[in-house]
Amino acid sequence: MSTLTVWKFNTADGADHALNKLEDLQKQQLIQVLDAAIVSWPRGRQRPKTYQAMNTMGAGALGGAFWGLLFGLIFFAPLLGVIVGATAGAISGRLTDYGINDSFIKDLQSKVTEGTSALFLLTGQVTLDKVEAAFAQEEKGELIQSNLSTEQEAKLREDFGAEVGAQV
Repeated sequence: MSTLTVWKFNTADGADHALNKLEDLQKQQLIQVLDAAIVSWPRGRQRPKTYQAMNTMGAGALGGAFWGLLFGLIFFAPLLGVIVGATAGAISGRLTDYGINDSFIKDLQSKVTEGTSALFLLTGQVTLDKVEAAFAQEEKGELIQSNLSTEQEAKLREDFGAEVGAQV
């Protein structure tokens, strides 16, 4: 089973620092990062910048279509207003199939704001105590978590065209 987690940091570069740490932990086989993406919202910018971070770690499990859809719904659709209301509702309903519901999305919209960053992770196996210990001295992030079942993950990969066997 995979777990989708979102870590919110109180600085615009906190998510980048956390991903660097996770890359080291993955080399030590303490965590299996299947896919990752980052949202960074520097102060003074009207919108956040987003990118899929897996290009530094291997082929992403979910793919750019999934991250683009999720980030568009969370960070950009609210800016477009009523024009995309029906489309956003349909997309939101589709993501519910993957364990990503409206309250998850609204929570992210309220927490990832100007001056913050977020790290979106799809992880497999984790040696939790060692990963927690490795982050003990780092900037603390706020964890928002949504678990995906094996069936939800397979459906998500199928729908977004990612290779089912893709792993890091």
